[in-house]
Amino acid sequence: MELLTDPAAWIGLLTLVVLEIVLGIDNLIFIAILAEKLPPHQRDKARLIGLSLALLMRLALLSIVSWLVTLTTPLFSVFGQGFSGRDLILLLGGLFLLFKATAELHERLEGVTHTPSGSTVYASFGLVVAQIVVLDAVFSLDAVITAVGMVDDLPVMMAAVIISIVIMLWASKPLTRFVNAHPTVVVLCLSFLLMIGLSLVAEGLGFHIPKGYLYGAIGFSVMIEALNQWAKRNALRHEARRPLRERTAESVLRLLGGRAPGEPLPAGDAAGDTQAVPAFALEERNMVSGVLSLAERNVRSVMTPRADISWVDLNDDPEAVREQLLDTPHGIFPVCRGSLDEVVGVARAKDLLGQLLRHGRIDESGGLRAPIYVPESTTAIRLIDTLRGARGQLALVNDEHGTLTGVVTPIDVLEAIAGEFPDEDETLEIQQTAPDAWTVSGSADLHLLEQALQTDGLVSDDDSYTSVAGFLLARFGGLPPAQAAWVHDGYDFVVTDVDAQRIRTVEVRRRPVDEPET
Repeated sequence: MELLTDPAAWIGLLTLVVLEIVLGIDNLIFIAILAEKLPPHQRDKARLIGLSLALLMRLALLSIVSWLVTLTTPLFSVFGQGFSGRDLILLLGGLFLLFKATAELHERLEGVTHTPSGSTVYASFGLVVAQIVVLDAVFSLDAVITAVGMVDDLPVMMAAVIISIVIMLWASKPLTRFVNAHPTVVVLCLSFLLMIGLSLVAEGLGFHIPKGYLYGAIGFSVMIEALNQWAKRNALRHEARRPLRERTAESVLRLLGGRAPGEPLPAGDAAGDTQAVPAFALEERNMVSGVLSLAERNVRSVMTPRADISWVDLNDDPEAVREQLLDTPHGIFPVCRGSLDEVVGVARAKDLLGQLLRHGRIDESGGLRAPIYVPESTTAIRLIDTLRGARGQLALVNDEHGTLTGVVTPIDVLEAIAGEFPDEDETLEIQQTAPDAWTVSGSADLHLLEQALQTDGLVSDDDSYTSVAGFLLARFGGLPPAQAAWVHDGYDFVVTDVDAQRIRTVEVRRRPVDEPET
């Protein structure tokens, strides 16, 4: 009755039950592996017999060991220190626990796991049960010694062993899943074994450590681990709120060697550094990134803006139009009258030149294709379907007010995936001028710039801007002066060429790793 009213006994019982369950997981796993060698209808029976034998084995060993530790008469002495049967049991048991816990920690830290052999030949029931008996004897030693080291009362030890085996019998599969899903819990319990083993060694050498110290340390560690699991669960919940597509894309890019958002760039990871060669080249990662992000992009982010459109004006002199067609490397043009807001049709350069040679002028009533219009909010995936039915024709992009804002072609979609393909009259919008420096056009696509710099956070969350100029205008709150600088994720963005209407050129430089952002 005294044990029932003793708080220390209840604390020791609960702690010992948890430790016995964790110590029994390996036994449970090996029993499951051996049971897999049997026909399916015999596996549950073998698992039940194995755990029942483990219970009987542990109760028998507890009775023997508990009696042995009562032998306090010194058998011999070393350097004046007498050693009794109890001291030897505690000393050897403590050393065994230290060895067992260290070996288990090594296996888990090194990633060594117990796996079945994969053989499909069924073994005999008797042979499997015999192997389970041998395993029970081996795996019962650490559980019994742990019980002796944790509590002083045999009834408490036996109650803890019985409760743990009953729980494992009732919930063997969920327990195995829990342990496999929470490796830190197993490591924590193995650390408890190290502490218990050390206390047993100290007891065997004559240094008494009160059990309350062990309970306090274990209780505090369990509380910290509970908070850790709680924080991990909340982090997983927060992660689950992010779109599945975004999480999948980020995971794929991480597997390819990309950098997570907010992760600092490793020192020495500048262009041209060949010390560490990743499994996937930068160009391969960029192409995969372009494919994964394509569905999130709209037409506005991939089109050629209005200011850069090459178009044919029917009001121009035919000779001037002919020279324009010969000097411009584009193969298809919007044909307008007076301005881009008066589109008559779309035509190929060779068809326009043919009309000029035959008739001396462009006939708008024949030979022009009807223009295809898409809203600038159209997604890139829908745009691909539109361009697939356009038979090589470009599409005109309108805003919500019906104003022409740009044109888009299949090449623009390809550039969103694989990078720039400049025409003969164009230059690359993102040019690396040094290992840590880039010259970037104000109209450069932010997705491509993120790939070139291996950074994140440049692209607008609400699609309010799509270019480097738009990014800087949003940051400065207006048109910045020349040499104005903005720092983002370890990079300096310096405006080098700006006129009264737009930012033309920006210099981007990677900051030294030890230089603080201001």
